[in-house]
Amino acid sequence: MTTEVAVGSVRIGGGHPLALIAGPCVIEDEAHLLAVGGRLLEICGAAGVPLILKASFDKANRSSLRSYRGPGLAEGLRVLDCVKKKLGVPILSDVHESSQVPEAAEVLDVLQIPAFLCRQTDLLLAAGRTGKPVNVKKGQFLAPGDMANVVEKIRSTGNEQILLTERGTSFGYHNLVVDMRSLPIMRGLGVPVIFDGTHSVQLPGGAGTASSGQREFVAPLVRAAVAAGCDGLFLEVHPDPDRAPSDGPNMVSLEALPPLLKTLLRVREAVENGT
Repeated sequence: MTTEVAVGSVRIGGGHPLALIAGPCVIEDEAHLLAVGGRLLEICGAAGVPLILKASFDKANRSSLRSYRGPGLAEGLRVLDCVKKKLGVPILSDVHESSQVPEAAEVLDVLQIPAFLCRQTDLLLAAGRTGKPVNVKKGQFLAPGDMANVVEKIRSTGNEQILLTERGTSFGYHNLVVDMRSLPIMRGLGVPVIFDGTHSVQLPGGAGTASSGQREFVAPLVRAAVAAGCDGLFLEVHPDPDRAPSDGPNMVSLEALPPLLKTLLRVREAVENGT
């Protein structure tokens, strides 16, 4: 049994129901995030799935210098705080530098460490010292067992509120593959494990000045991850993914989410019942 991580009223791991971390890739504006978050609450409420809303205030690792990164730290945190208070939902966003952590921790319920930064010791320690839950994306360049060192770094701060997220492993140029063995391996570290179904179908840099993706493979991969025993899912969603300023090719449309959740809950029930 994994430890339980508490994110507001949401409980992840420890035998609790499948949780969902979902939202647009990047903050577009306050009205957009309020609309997406409100619709997600309706969908998750109807399905009985606990929700953590995500959106990045800064996508510091975009492919091109000209790509939209988001509103930045100050404005982004203002928007996230406003949405959090209006919707009453826990909030997750990325932190890229240790200097961002104290201010971000005043608003965020979960601090997320991007995959490319998962070995940055100072960033991990700064996030851990806040006492807030920390979600670390497994680097595309790491074996799942290597995440033991990541967990040790955060635990050294006295923080046990740790989530690990699988998001695919580099396989040649512009391609990721998912090894489902990584889910039980990382759960074996005693922490809840999340499966990122949308970044796992990303084709990094596949569009030249941007990443491409294959959203048609999100559904089979998340079904497999739930069957393999993940504690939660991470999905980037958007009302119109093809017009999204970031990660559109691998994002799921809001309209596609309700039937997908219905299927995933049936898979989870079958696994728990041993059928």
